[in-house]
Amino acid sequence: MPNTHPLRKSARGYLALVIILAFAFVLNACAAPPPAGSPASEPAAADATGAPAPAQPAASSTLRVAMEAPVQLDPAFASSDSEIAILNAVYDYLVDVDENNRLQPRLASSVVASEDGLSYTVELQPNATFHDGSPVTAADVIYTFNRLRDPEAGLPTADLYSNIVDIAAPEGSDPATGTTVVFTLQAPDPFFQYNLSDNHALIVKAGTEDPTADFNGSGPFKVVNYSPEDRMELVANDAYFIDGKPGVDNLEFIFFADQTAAVDALKGGQVDLNMRMATPLYLSLQGEPGIVTSSIPTNGFDLVRLRADREPGNDPRVIEAFKLATDRQAIFDTVTLGLGAVGNDSPIGPLYADYYSTDAVAPARDVTRARELLAEAGYGDGLSLDLYVPESGDRVALAEVLQQQWKEAGINVDIKSVPESVYYGSDNPDQNWLGATLGITGWGSRPYPQFYLDVMLVCDAKWNESHFCDEEFDQLATMAGTTLDEQERMEAYKDIQRILVERGPIIVPYFFAQLGAISDRFENFNMKAFAGRTDLAAITPAQ
Repeated sequence: MPNTHPLRKSARGYLALVIILAFAFVLNACAAPPPAGSPASEPAAADATGAPAPAQPAASSTLRVAMEAPVQLDPAFASSDSEIAILNAVYDYLVDVDENNRLQPRLASSVVASEDGLSYTVELQPNATFHDGSPVTAADVIYTFNRLRDPEAGLPTADLYSNIVDIAAPEGSDPATGTTVVFTLQAPDPFFQYNLSDNHALIVKAGTEDPTADFNGSGPFKVVNYSPEDRMELVANDAYFIDGKPGVDNLEFIFFADQTAAVDALKGGQVDLNMRMATPLYLSLQGEPGIVTSSIPTNGFDLVRLRADREPGNDPRVIEAFKLATDRQAIFDTVTLGLGAVGNDSPIGPLYADYYSTDAVAPARDVTRARELLAEAGYGDGLSLDLYVPESGDRVALAEVLQQQWKEAGINVDIKSVPESVYYGSDNPDQNWLGATLGITGWGSRPYPQFYLDVMLVCDAKWNESHFCDEEFDQLATMAGTTLDEQERMEAYKDIQRILVERGPIIVPYFFAQLGAISDRFENFNMKAFAGRTDLAAITPAQ
């Protein structure tokens, strides 16, 4: 780690970045909008069992999206793709990130940093309103972010926004009517504008205690019907402040518990869009008439983690044995079928270019050495554990391959596959993703790597599911997240990858590709690396 002060660099380069981002805001605000959709037809009904009913293809102005049923629709607590996708349609972010990881305007018309990087002034769109007709004001932004950064609320965003000292309207301005907000930071943060686009940072109306009571957002669609086990039906927000959006008159999220059923519904014309499927199901759609498939590289990964704060993971020899018992290349070839990239036990993947270390390489598989380490740790007769895994994506397939590989090293796991809603929402601390001793968790792609460090790996992170705590790691993570010196940041990230390979209680076997498919009756579908953040309001009927 370089022995330099993290704030030594001039803010000149930092301000240049802000100017570039503001210029991008102007360019995108002036871009030609997509055409609006045609008049809508009536949505399809559900059958008596609550399963999506077979139906004739809906009119082109109704976009039907296959998703798993959401569990948590409070923006501050949402986590899964389906939850984020729904909320992204109903609410708005201040700024968004496009499919190329570039910041784009939503509720914010501009974001300007001070020379010292310690304050950010946000100007809101003057014509943005909530679905109840009330204007979006500074008070709403202040309320939303104060809620997200409240350390008593138990939210992971409390860590993400802990650098914020104050959020207020400018002196002399009434936040209840004003459209200017100033964020004051304790230390410069080169990623702050990206933090404003965090999945949870959807603006809710000031004073809202339960956002799920009426879904009063400012987004492109308004909720008209919600059946938790079946579907959610939405209509276009005619008062939406972005011209030309949304591009369809109706949006339906149809809920499926089974990935195969969701793909079959796409093939049969009962849904129009699916962004949640295992690799073999995606490949089955190749060449399917009337369906356009899409695959994009991401930094999303499936995290195999062992809790480091309890037996057996509190013994470094056991952690090393798990790593040595794992053949990452074989997993990549078998599970993802070559779509994506091989991982090296760190969330910082090759998509991050200069931040990615080609020197921090996970160990090659060595079953003999793994057995020796387990014996040294007191598990000469083998080790038996339950492996909890959500039934989504390729995670069950990953668990099955790991089960076979680890068995040869004396690690015997009983796979406990559960619905994603149970894995993330169960109150049983021994079975949910934050409590289970051994589990597999899917982490969506983010535009910059600092997010993963701050919310899942530093000692007191709210989503530190592995319960990893390492003083050197935390020091490097702090430096990477605060320095304005790009070279220092690159070196810190590479040291972080070395630490995780050497002693992190995690295995990242691969970075998955984001897979999606849509009916050819629609166009302007640009899937994002985190599928739930895909702009459904941009999709229009094919011309």
